[in-house]
Amino acid sequence: MKQKRKSEYREERVLDEKLSFSNLVVRYAREVPPGRVTTYGALSRASGGGSMGARSITSILAKAWNNGVRDIPFHRIVYADGRIWMAPEYEAERAKKYKKENIEILNGKIKDFHDKIYEFK
Repeated sequence: MKQKRKSEYREERVLDEKLSFSNLVVRYAREVPPGRVTTYGALSRASGGGSMGARSITSILAKAWNNGVRDIPFHRIVYADGRIWMAPEYEAERAKKYKKENIEILNGKIKDFHDKIYEFK
């Protein structure tokens, strides 16, 4: 019997869910618990996409937000090296969220990043 590649398992997972990549991105982004973070790439892979799919995460989540999904924890999605994105207009609000969730930021990165990663099941 031929062994399946990882990409085939992801495709089956998406087909089993009968949800689009975008819907899965929103669903899994909302699953990341307080005090934990995920990366754009991990979120893409969990949703059935690959590394190129990671580039569309922000757009997908912004569209969901604009369509009324208001419980998206944008601050819990970070770059693969633990860097955070924080535009000046959101800096104070995000800093409060990180502090409330005991996530320490040091030089623009999550301190103890690998201990804060959320693993999708």
